[in-house]
Amino acid sequence: MSLWAIVPVKPLKNAKSRLSPVLLPDQRFELAQAMFRHVLSVTTSTEQITGVLVISRDTKALAIAREMGAKTLQEGSISNLNPALLRATMVVSSWRADAVLILPADLPFINADDILGLIQLARDHSIVIATDKGRDGTNALLVKPPGALEYKYGPGSYERHLRGAEAAGMAAQVYESERLALDIDVPQDLEIYQRILAGGAFGHLPSFTLACDAG
Repeated sequence: MSLWAIVPVKPLKNAKSRLSPVLLPDQRFELAQAMFRHVLSVTTSTEQITGVLVISRDTKALAIAREMGAKTLQEGSISNLNPALLRATMVVSSWRADAVLILPADLPFINADDILGLIQLARDHSIVIATDKGRDGTNALLVKPPGALEYKYGPGSYERHLRGAEAAGMAAQVYESERLALDIDVPQDLEIYQRILAGGAFGHLPSFTLACDAG
């Protein structure tokens, strides 16, 4: 199976604004960049992934992607995630991709086991989906074949993608993973992140002294 990972990236300087109560702007940039690099490191080094395509309007993010061996696609000046993902999907389809795996850039603890677990559940004309800890958003979405499912990212996307798969006559598999469930959006997420880092297993990720109580 030719599987392409697609990673959409918001401008890194503006990322993680909801962490502003506990992190300074430079710290938010450092965190966003480190998580993005981690996602790229995992995807570009997983043998079962044919290639990685990063779509962004941030020239810094695109430069990092190229530095780490990913292909890049420049987004327009006005960002809209679902049309951007459709455009990226059309590009990898032209490269004869059999399936696409959409991953956000803020999964600090994703690893190759997660990628393999998602792939193992994939079937012809199917989706494999992983949600966040609130079971609201979509933290991984494998679609086979590319373009078979309309992207519905935004609040409540997990249920919308499941309903969309059903409407399209596609099989839907749910992949459960605590690592994939943790994206870093709000101060409470950062508290969990800090506790995991304290275990010492993720020395490549930055640790922070929070500016105030995140609770």
